[in-house]
Amino acid sequence: MATAQRQEQQRAAAAAAAESATLSRRGAGMLLSSLLLAPWAPGAAQAALTLEDVTPPVAPPQPLSAREAVVAAVYERVAPAVANVYDVTLRTLPVGGAQAVEQPEGNGTGFVWDTEGHLVTNYHVLGSVLSGAAGKVLPGAKVARVLLLNEDGVQQAFDGYLVGADKARDLAVLKVNAPASLLRPVTLGDSSAVRVGQACLAIGNPFGFERTLTTGVVSALGRGFQSQTGSTIGGGIQTDAAVNPGNSGGPLLDLSGAVIGVNTAIFTNTGASTGLSFAIPSNTVRRIVPQLIRLGAVQRASLGIQPAADPIARSFKVSEGVMIQTAEPKGPAAAAGLLPTRRGLGGVVAGDVIVSVAGQPVRNLFDLTSILDEASVGDEVEVVALRGVDQAGEPQRVAVRATLAAEAA
Repeated sequence: MATAQRQEQQRAAAAAAAESATLSRRGAGMLLSSLLLAPWAPGAAQAALTLEDVTPPVAPPQPLSAREAVVAAVYERVAPAVANVYDVTLRTLPVGGAQAVEQPEGNGTGFVWDTEGHLVTNYHVLGSVLSGAAGKVLPGAKVARVLLLNEDGVQQAFDGYLVGADKARDLAVLKVNAPASLLRPVTLGDSSAVRVGQACLAIGNPFGFERTLTTGVVSALGRGFQSQTGSTIGGGIQTDAAVNPGNSGGPLLDLSGAVIGVNTAIFTNTGASTGLSFAIPSNTVRRIVPQLIRLGAVQRASLGIQPAADPIARSFKVSEGVMIQTAEPKGPAAAAGLLPTRRGLGGVVAGDVIVSVAGQPVRNLFDLTSILDEASVGDEVEVVALRGVDQAGEPQRVAVRATLAAEAA
């Protein structure tokens, strides 16, 4: 009896276990079917969802910070004064915008100078036509195509005619016959008041992308740099605002929207911006552009000397100052008694080394260039030079008075 009862209990337990396993398999199968079918056959709850239900809400617009508002306002005010400039040697003119990532040299930037239609840009932007095989280009020649924004914010093309060019300072002035409504001149600032660390903005057409804004700070002042024309430019403004090919000739602005410089050169090993950009200071531009407009050329003050190249100066152990290689026979330096490099009884004798002009130190050619840029033809200046630097002992210090003459064309 006991044995039969135990067998009955075992059969009941086995049946219960079998039923539990069956239910478990059914549940797993239903769950697996649900997971497999869910993406393709939404359930009733999923079918009720709308596009709005699965679209995240849009954050409400936040007010600009004070600095952002200033930058945006400056851009809106100045951008219409910025032009896209192409020299006439380029075969294509992408009126609708950049059609390639990289534009050839000859695509740059300019800005409206006045309501008469004068625009300022870099000489090297027009270098292909101004220095081409055709010879000297005279004022009045068509040298560029200029794109300005019209009242609808669409670029409109105009012929750009040469007014004047200064290769030595990498500046050129064009004239366009555009309606007065499209000519919105910039405001010129005082570059002598610029300070290292202050914010600055650059607007230009890098790689052909028109009116691109970049921001940064003034990194250094009084920098000497070499422009793409091969000339030495002193007193430059160094900035870390991104400047790339196509930015040349565009304005460097302070946060009031005043132009404090003309973006001209970058220091790079790759051809792209590395955070070292240089601008011609606005006070230099202020002196040169009116002369180009009125005379077609610049009358620049000069000492009438040719400085010695660095390797020659170093061979005479000259590490600071500007050594005179040659001097114009009737030029200011020669008339004042300064001596060029010459041949003597014992061999070649180093020329006088200019160390000061008009009370300002001359450490290199950049300094001398900057000082003369500030001077005018006819100014009488004191020039201090060292003589006999190639001989042992202390060199003789010479101070003379020289009347600056016009730089030879």
